Amino acid sequence: MSDCLFCRIIAGEIPSAKVYEDDLVFAFRDIAPQAPTHILVVPKAHIPDCSGITRENSAVVSRIFTVIPEIARAEGLETGYRVVSNCGPDAGQTVKHLHFHILGGKQLALEMA
Repeated sequence: MSDCLFCRIIAGEIPSAKVYEDDLVFAFRDIAPQAPTHILVVPKAHIPDCSGITRENSAVVSRIFTVIPEIARAEGLETGYRVVSNCGPDAGQTVKHLHFHILGGKQLALEMA
């Protein structure tokens, strides 16, 4: 989608601090980090949010969850990390492209905001 921020980042139209890329997945550092390590992991195919996951495209989510621990290890997050996906405006999703946040590098609060 030409107006999607993450699609434009994946296409190289907008610069990013790329951490990982393969044929299905792209990962880059968040520009407004909420933790010392804050990486966004996105499917290259445009899926708006968790509600857009179908049987036909669900393999990319499996791939993302294979890649996340690899990225966490490469980032030195041996003592733990959090994976978050905000789905829809009430959950705080600001970019309508499925994405998962990897947060780590410090002890994170246990309460939900």
